[in-house]
Amino acid sequence: MKITVMGASGLIGTRLVEKLRQAGMEVVGASPSLGVDSVTEEGLRGAIDGAEVVIDVTNTTSFGDDSALAFFKASTRNLLAAAADAGVSHYLALSVVGTPRLVESDYFRAKMVQENLIRAARKPYTILHSTQFFEFINGVIEMSAKGDEFRLPSAFIQPIAADNVAAILAELAMAAPRNDTVEIGGPEQFGLDEIARVQLAADEDRREVISDDRARYYGVELNDDTLLPLKGSRLGSLRYGDWLYSSMAN
Repeated sequence: MKITVMGASGLIGTRLVEKLRQAGMEVVGASPSLGVDSVTEEGLRGAIDGAEVVIDVTNTTSFGDDSALAFFKASTRNLLAAAADAGVSHYLALSVVGTPRLVESDYFRAKMVQENLIRAARKPYTILHSTQFFEFINGVIEMSAKGDEFRLPSAFIQPIAADNVAAILAELAMAAPRNDTVEIGGPEQFGLDEIARVQLAADEDRREVISDDRARYYGVELNDDTLLPLKGSRLGSLRYGDWLYSSMAN
């Protein structure tokens, strides 16, 4: 089976390509750094030609303005068109748990548009909603920094290891399309303020975390369950404390 991974140079993409190749799949890794750009379409048709599955793990570096919307509109439309022309039988995309509940945010509104474009294409698809990655917790914390302190709500988060996300994506890619959304999360729940204190302590960062339930996440005020996967969702195996210990040891 030939599988094209768009976004192959990123946190999830690199792990995903490795797991698919270990499973014996023929994999084309595609990203701008590899000469394939889903926005400009440079190299796109060649990368997808002959593929049975396209996995979209692309992302934007912008989270607070209209550029995220422009990116996901252009990238998704181009990928879907190229996949349709190539006769791709399964379009698999990575998105985020809580996206429909976070559309006040520019970034999550853009992700919602991405998902709607995939559904509207009426081709076999699977959308994987993942919770936040362990590897991005520091970034979430830093977004709330104000001087020497962080203001974060106590709303729950259920983060997951990037390696677990890549493994589940690989399984979905080798299975039949769901024509639906699948949700995954980590094995444990934390308050956002709580996990920030744990992460900062591990980093020996003495800045203070202030619990503030009016504090916003990507510009959105959270409820306790906004960032949690649906009940019965599949859970990753790696616990946050074990991942943190391992990452500190490396």
